[in-house]
Amino acid sequence: MTFHALQVCASRGAYEAIPTEPMRLDLAGVCTRMQAEGIDVVDARVMLIARLEREVTVGRDGRILIKTNDVAQAERLLAVIERFLELPPGAG
Repeated sequence: MTFHALQVCASRGAYEAIPTEPMRLDLAGVCTRMQAEGIDVVDARVMLIARLEREVTVGRDGRILIKTNDVAQAERLLAVIERFLELPPGAG
């Protein structure tokens, strides 16, 4: 999966990663994989809220919001989240 460069969210309290191509994630599957790794996840049906070292929100459309002001931390957490997305080849 590829994303546009991380950008500061309008609130300036987070970074946002936006997929380069439209997609629709299987949030239930992502949630199950995260929970299997011991990650605390709230399934809000249209988004997941994961509690890592910072709160990370994953939207059904593939948008990811990482609540941090530190771009290096945002990049690290994005890499963690990407492992759980398991998209088929060519998606995103």
